[in-house]
Amino acid sequence: MKILTKSLVKFLKREDGPTSVEYAVMLALIIVVCIAAITTLGSNTNSTFSFVGSAIKPPATSSSSSS
Repeated sequence: MKILTKSLVKFLKREDGPTSVEYAVMLALIIVVCIAAITTLGSNTNSTFSFVGSAIKPPATSSSSSS
């Protein structure tokens, strides 16, 4: 991870100012889209599992125990 960070810093230092800002804005937008997608998928998955869980009937328990 440290190598990736160092190479990213070197890359940003080599580029001129406006280009670095453009890359930062693009990265921020990608992060926002990823967070939105993960949140949406999480709530869809939660509702699907809740629906399936409520559709499944629990096993019947017997009142007599056989040993």
